[in-house]
Amino acid sequence: MKIASRLARIKPSATLALNAKTQEMRAQGRNVVSLAVGEPDFPTPEHICRAAKEAIDAGFTRYTAVPGIPELRKAVAAYYATFYGVEAPMESTMVSNGGKQVLYNLFMALLEPGDEVLVPTPYWVSYPAMVELADARPVFVKAGAEACFKITPESLERARTSRTRMLILNTPSNPTGCHYSQAELDAIAEWAVSHDIFIVSDEVYDRLIYAPAQPSSLAGLWKRCPEQVAIVGALSKTFAMTGWRLGFVLAHPDLIKTLTKIQGQSTSNVCSITQKAALAALTGPWDIVEEMKKSFVRRRDLVMDVIATWPGAICPKPDGAFYVFPNLRAFMTGDTPDSASLCQKILEQAEVALVPGSAFGDDDCVRFSYALDDETLARSMDKVGRVLMKR
Repeated sequence: MKIASRLARIKPSATLALNAKTQEMRAQGRNVVSLAVGEPDFPTPEHICRAAKEAIDAGFTRYTAVPGIPELRKAVAAYYATFYGVEAPMESTMVSNGGKQVLYNLFMALLEPGDEVLVPTPYWVSYPAMVELADARPVFVKAGAEACFKITPESLERARTSRTRMLILNTPSNPTGCHYSQAELDAIAEWAVSHDIFIVSDEVYDRLIYAPAQPSSLAGLWKRCPEQVAIVGALSKTFAMTGWRLGFVLAHPDLIKTLTKIQGQSTSNVCSITQKAALAALTGPWDIVEEMKKSFVRRRDLVMDVIATWPGAICPKPDGAFYVFPNLRAFMTGDTPDSASLCQKILEQAEVALVPGSAFGDDDCVRFSYALDDETLARSMDKVGRVLMKR
């Protein structure tokens, strides 16, 4: 059997490999706690589940239009009007099977072989692989902990070439939790527009931002320059709906038509039941989100307080999402020279699963998720600290 050569460029998922090791240890009877999963520990709100049940009872189980049912697409448009004051027609929106499919569709629609895509590093694990599957080339723009993991127009300009076609932005960030202010986003957008570089703005955590930081978005840029940007959103994190698989996009109507064409030949429509649940999420109460945010702030502060006791650890305070991404290079010596071996040591000795920073393009760091209960989180952080202090 001959496998397509383009797949040789795609690395296996580090997070899946770690999860497999975690499951193996649990099968052996070991009580492994995972701080690796990017998934809220809260249940999906009851009114959303009820809408799905009602859809089943009503027999809403047939194919729908590929870009989504009209009322849901209108609700996506209303989302940007409500939170960012940007009015958009239904024709500028569509829904897909999670934010990941939105991104994949965008790369397939916009990139040609040989195009270069600026990818701020640390990056979400799937960006480089998706770019390469579209036969384009990721160009990494590094920003370390000392810069709060945020790139600038100046650092982007140093990486730009005549082949630069696209820039990926992610705020708040997975894996760092760091967040661009509106002024910072606007400065980057101005630079990109001046060089005719298309921006894919991944804003799936945009409702999980913690005071004094404020939400920011490139929705305003979309209103002014709809051919220069696509905004990606999702319900997975905001409403604890990771398994429901629904993402959405705000883009130029012509691009929406192209995305619909791609999706129509791959997965077709999102599950009809999920669409009804998503409609209930977008049009229902948002108080559960505010309650989750309070918990995440408390947990973030708990984790930051522990990391502050680790000599040599450097960790910018996250303004959003539910991750911290400390630089632990000070602990990578001897038998643990890199983030993968350090995470392996912590997994075996502390029975705590973490994700090595190498999966995100920064081998000096390790990602911790604080999306689990306070007691378990505190106990796990203490165990990790004891392993680190053994050096």
